[in-house]
Amino acid sequence: MQQTYRLIRKYPLTTACVAAIWYLSFFTPPHTELDNVRFIDKWVHVAMYGGTCLILWAEYLLRNKHKTITPRVAAAGWVAPVAMSGAIELLQAYCTGGRRSGDLADLVANAIGVSLALGAALLLARRRSSR
Repeated sequence: MQQTYRLIRKYPLTTACVAAIWYLSFFTPPHTELDNVRFIDKWVHVAMYGGTCLILWAEYLLRNKHKTITPRVAAAGWVAPVAMSGAIELLQAYCTGGRRSGDLADLVANAIGVSLALGAALLLARRRSSR
């Protein structure tokens, strides 16, 4: 419990974004005109996971004053959100009574968002370490 509290204190914005993702993943969204936009759902997934991971890396590098991203940290920062995404997709497929459906394409879109955020973080870390 102590470690969880410490993580929340170190990464408050990331924690809020992760909580929002879990909530949004299980509520029934209203129908809007945006439903007619091709691949809007996938773009939303890329933006949600990319934005959350950008915030994670910003908190890691800027708020917590790390200068570099080690390969181990980069791997954990990629695997954890993608694994969370996979868990959410499985829960949507098997535990929502048909209200939501798990979708492999959503998992791929989430992984793309996470990968883009990691790439941006690596560029930022490289720039910061060269100073």
